Amino acid sequence: MPNRTEALHLKVGRYFRSRRMQQFVEAFNVSSSTRILDLGGSEYYWNWCPVQPTVTIVNFESRDLRTDRFPWVFADGRRLPFNDQSFDIVYCNSVLEHLPDEYSRKAMALEIIRVGRGYCVQTPNRRFPVEAHLLTPGIHALPKSWQIRLARNFTLWGWLQRPGIEEARGFIQNIHLLTAGDLQRLFPEATLKRERFLGITKSLSAYSRH
Repeated sequence: MPNRTEALHLKVGRYFRSRRMQQFVEAFNVSSSTRILDLGGSEYYWNWCPVQPTVTIVNFESRDLRTDRFPWVFADGRRLPFNDQSFDIVYCNSVLEHLPDEYSRKAMALEIIRVGRGYCVQTPNRRFPVEAHLLTPGIHALPKSWQIRLARNFTLWGWLQRPGIEEARGFIQNIHLLTAGDLQRLFPEATLKRERFLGITKSLSAYSRH
């Protein structure tokens, strides 16, 4: 069962993720025969897909691999155990911002390009005023040390999760938001799509349809 923070994320994200999935299906003409690698995903996200493609899930979190519905692989997205162009599409939703550094993000980007004939890679926009993980305005503009101090008692995530100081530290240090320029540098040949909320770009997606 999801904890309170995860449950709120699911409720808040349901509208955006279902709409994002519909746009993905239309953009790539996804059908039941489409072979998709969901990198860093889980089963529940595909409940919003209007068709049932052939999906393989890769994740580094074992809890997200508890599925009898899809084949899954426990692996590091920076070193994928697949041959070149093994999949029609690599789908990666809200994963890049959790990698620790630019080297790791570049390594994953190269693997995505290598194993997929096309790809769709989404990440929250650093320029959006509300931080998507802490569910709090403006806090991501502060230094990490300040964010750690404020996260427990001055963010919606902190009020719901009630973390200890070390949990808050680990959570904050695991978030590295990207701008449109950052994403375009990782995927220079991709088309960048912007998901907007109240006219402001909430998240970014790099699309490539080979």
